[in-house]
Amino acid sequence: MTDNALFQPFNLGNLQLKNRIVMAPMTRNFSPNDNIPGDNVVDYYRRRAEGGVGLVITEGTCVGHEGASGYPGVPYFYGEERLAGWKKVVDAVHGAGGKIAPQLWHVGAVRKSGTAPEGDVPGYGPSGMNVPGKVNRHVMTQQDIDDVVDAFAQAAADAKAIGCDAVELHGAHGYLIDQFFWEGTNQREDHYAGSIENRGRFAVEVISAVRAAVGPDFPVILRWSQWKQQDYTARLAVTPEELERFLMPLSDAGVDIFHCSQRRFWEPEFEGSELNLAGWTQQITGKPAITVGSVGLDADFTPKPGEAHFKEADPASLDTLLHRLHQDEFELVAVGRALISNPDWVNLVQAKRMDDLKSFRKEHLGTLV
Repeated sequence: MTDNALFQPFNLGNLQLKNRIVMAPMTRNFSPNDNIPGDNVVDYYRRRAEGGVGLVITEGTCVGHEGASGYPGVPYFYGEERLAGWKKVVDAVHGAGGKIAPQLWHVGAVRKSGTAPEGDVPGYGPSGMNVPGKVNRHVMTQQDIDDVVDAFAQAAADAKAIGCDAVELHGAHGYLIDQFFWEGTNQREDHYAGSIENRGRFAVEVISAVRAAVGPDFPVILRWSQWKQQDYTARLAVTPEELERFLMPLSDAGVDIFHCSQRRFWEPEFEGSELNLAGWTQQITGKPAITVGSVGLDADFTPKPGEAHFKEADPASLDTLLHRLHQDEFELVAVGRALISNPDWVNLVQAKRMDDLKSFRKEHLGTLV
């Protein structure tokens, strides 16, 4: 890869990106009108595409299952009017020279009963637990599992139909797919639990159904993480060998790109190697990986023990990132909060106008600009 590695094109089958920069999915809660993405959402994503982003991955958008949403004002990815709203987003991003993938989402047991607009619908989880040891959500039956698998497949088919360039499945951060992955929230006594391979079975079923729905040439991205919002220290795999057992069934089921969520991208994943989570994932699977985690900022979003919950952050050097990208540790780089504060972050970085980058501040979350 050349010295200007961030701005080299990326090609994977039908997915052709003008650069290596991905907009990370970030929940914004600006779709209160029946969970339809409106003109403000259209303009928000269009501005990031105009600002140079190669691939926009949208905020999490809920699949068509009654328990999929856990937050007010998030957009849904089912129903004629909602899909029409998303079609406007897709067309706007394409018109600005970008590509787009919706992040398909089911929050699982993170949902609290009473959350609008579904009201008393409970949270769904493999063992009815949002946190280990506390059963206070609906324990999923086989029929529930089948229904959710079908909902992901339908959402993926709809994404392809409205012109999206790929889909991302949200399998990270303690939401439903990750609740099956994580032994802390998966204490079932059937073939979806126990070994790391069994705990990946639900995800394999989702991926396989999505692949069948979109065909062999439509890119499928899986976002995954070691850490959980319920436990920042959680780990699904503690050795490279265990990581291989976890990843390969997912890869074989049809994942094209792995989006590897860390809080700080520069941290090595295992002792004895400098590779981060994306680096290990790409090395094991042989498939492209996206790195993410405080790219371009000097502080991560989530707190360390004893720290305040919210962190503001100033622009930071990209030297470490560029070195690792130049070494082919990973293929793609996701930028999150820096793009909230700087819709034109990519263009500014390419023009070497680093002094023009704005810091990330709490008030930036209060508007969709």
